[in-house]
Amino acid sequence: MAVETPSKIHNLIEEPIQQSLIRMTMPMIIGMIMLFTFSLVDTWFISFLGTESLTAISFTFPVTFTVMSMAIGLGIGASAVVASYLGASEPDKAKESATVINYISFGMACMIVLLCWTFMDRIFILMGASDQLMVPIQEYMNIWFPGSVLIVCIMTGNSILRAIGDTKTPSILMASAGFINAVLDPLLIFGLGPFPELGMQGAAWSTIIAWLIGFCYLTHLLIFRVEMVSKTLPSRSVFISAGKKMLRIGIPAAGANMMTPLAAGIMTAIAASFGGTIVAAFGVGARIEPIATLLVLAMSSSLPPLISQNFGAQRLDRVEEAYRLSIKFILGWQLIIYFILFLSSGFIAAIFSDDPEVIKSIELFIWIMPLGYGLQGIIILTNSSLNAMHKPISALYLSIARFFVFYVPLAYLGSLYFGLYGFFCGAVCGNLFMGIISYRTFNEAIAAEIRLEESAA
Repeated sequence: MAVETPSKIHNLIEEPIQQSLIRMTMPMIIGMIMLFTFSLVDTWFISFLGTESLTAISFTFPVTFTVMSMAIGLGIGASAVVASYLGASEPDKAKESATVINYISFGMACMIVLLCWTFMDRIFILMGASDQLMVPIQEYMNIWFPGSVLIVCIMTGNSILRAIGDTKTPSILMASAGFINAVLDPLLIFGLGPFPELGMQGAAWSTIIAWLIGFCYLTHLLIFRVEMVSKTLPSRSVFISAGKKMLRIGIPAAGANMMTPLAAGIMTAIAASFGGTIVAAFGVGARIEPIATLLVLAMSSSLPPLISQNFGAQRLDRVEEAYRLSIKFILGWQLIIYFILFLSSGFIAAIFSDDPEVIKSIELFIWIMPLGYGLQGIIILTNSSLNAMHKPISALYLSIARFFVFYVPLAYLGSLYFGLYGFFCGAVCGNLFMGIISYRTFNEAIAAEIRLEESAA
């Protein structure tokens, strides 16, 4: 897994905005493809085991994404703190913070995973899983849960690299792990060659092995090559000081990100009211969404370091320029993606199932839900930008409002009055309202910062 180690910290307060975004986003696209194809590849191979197995893996998505979202949130906190110190020309404090952040992420991951693992059966029963489905769900999750601590640590470590302007290394690392997962999946699921046939457990073991290899390499890289994590334990005072700053951003950011799988769990429960085949279709659609919004997700990781460094250097004009340029591009890009998905909906649905009812439901998902992905991009990039500006509470409020005032309630009301069509259309309307609110919120936040800077001068 040969990765080029950055020879210097990238200065993101002088490089042209567009050039910085392109340089940092392009490698992230590869990394995001591999990150989210973990579950997509698992889903595709598991689909050969039958509709029941496909439905079972669909139920696991909201829970697995809860842990992933916590990892992403803690990574946001790591990136914001480290990048702002670098922007303020304080590299020693940046390294101290990066070291502390790794210990905190590991501890929090252990606590959250243990909590979810303990109440696993209750969680899936509340989501609508039948007793019959609980068997394959348990087979998968009993392996996935303890190994998921690794992905939290990987996401945090990758965020530290992105904070110094290096998006190439995290992308290559995730691409390598994704390749390992894809190779191991058929071997362990179906028992090819000398490997045992493990079914659902094989998919989980493939993912864990890939993460373990990536974690070992990344730890070596951060400590010995990039030297952004100290070899020794931090002092108590440093641990408390750096930990507070990271958690002040990381906890609300993790909370905001965990709204996504929580809402997905509720949406899955609503889908379950239409029958098991609809859950299977919705699960496939939920795994297509990260691929369809790939550029949004890549920019949500590349934009925050750029904003944080410029925010730390008090270059608010560049912060505003970066945000507006990103939003403008994403709206146009997601419109193109929608037409591609619409035209290929039948082909995509046939890849995942040969059940006519499941195919029809997947097609309906693709015809409607991607209409809101551009608006969803505004929401995601706004939240990332607010976190990078050390305004995590604002981002948290927006996430709560999106899912529990607009997205889920409108989808539920739509399902009551217009069935499955209303379910999907209500979700799109929720993204529309929240996209407008998010854009206005950022404008008000940046205007307030500009007034504060002017009054200080």
